[in-house]
Amino acid sequence: MSSHRGRIAGIITCIVLLVGFISLYSRRLDGIAFTEKFHVPREATPVSKIDLDGKLNFGARPAVQTRTSWNAPIMWELMFDGSLYDRKHKEADTAVALTVFAVGRYLEAYLNTFLTSAEKHFMLGLPVTYFVFTDLPEKVQNITLAPQRNLKVVKVEKYSRWQDISMMRMKTISEVIDAVLKYDFHYVFCFDVDQIFKARFGSEALGESVALLHAHYYKLPKHMFTYDRNPKSKACMTEGDYYYHAAIFGGTCEKVKALTDYCYVNIMEDKLNNVEALWHDESHLNKYFWLNKPTKLLSPEYCWDESIGDASDIQLRRLIWAPKDYEKLRTR
Repeated sequence: MSSHRGRIAGIITCIVLLVGFISLYSRRLDGIAFTEKFHVPREATPVSKIDLDGKLNFGARPAVQTRTSWNAPIMWELMFDGSLYDRKHKEADTAVALTVFAVGRYLEAYLNTFLTSAEKHFMLGLPVTYFVFTDLPEKVQNITLAPQRNLKVVKVEKYSRWQDISMMRMKTISEVIDAVLKYDFHYVFCFDVDQIFKARFGSEALGESVALLHAHYYKLPKHMFTYDRNPKSKACMTEGDYYYHAAIFGGTCEKVKALTDYCYVNIMEDKLNNVEALWHDESHLNKYFWLNKPTKLLSPEYCWDESIGDASDIQLRRLIWAPKDYEKLRTR
């Protein structure tokens, strides 16, 4: 009897996962709706590979790690010439999409500051379109945008739990990449909204697959990393390279879609088994980057928490965590 039940459970699992994959890879009708509503007029062009790693000064920051074991750069201040990156990307006519979710109280608390600070520091000189996903599109304020900068607002469902909002953004990002972004943009960066740009966050951050070192863990020994350790979860990890922060990730449309598809499918399989990863989508993101090494890592200078006492490695705070009051902000 138990083996019979096991076979039935296995069949049900396969069916649910098959439906999930079909949903991810067969979205033509949904894609048409996305495209008609949010299409940015621009001819689709292939991504031009701009590899300036050979120009990086890996010895400029001897106190920190500047290169991974698989030879990916870890970007710190003083390692690069920003004007060189900007010139090459302007010559290539690089276009960047930025996705950000502002659901519920997060919209009023953070969105305007996030966008206005991004206009001062994010990918200046390049065509950038902000895609704001919110359940309250009518409350998104107009902001002054520079030439070649656009803002698109996309209405999304508000889930009852903040954990579900966080995790299900992976599905939404994958859908908008498939429907719109891959036709009009070379790169996409995905941000949490509760952050503030403070200094250059420029084209040196662009790459095929980009991950962010978590400010609270980059100095800690690996045994202290908060990977999901539950063997019942698809996010379970017994070893890893670094602890990555899901507040920022990016890359080419193809690579970001692969990441978000992976996270979404595994989140759904966990849900089927009544399991939730320790740090939700961030746990699945860490598992993905363990199996699929990022080609570029951003140092904590690109996402710093001012509450951390030791900031001796941080020569330039490019973006900081905004003050948080989770008791008021999060839907339980």
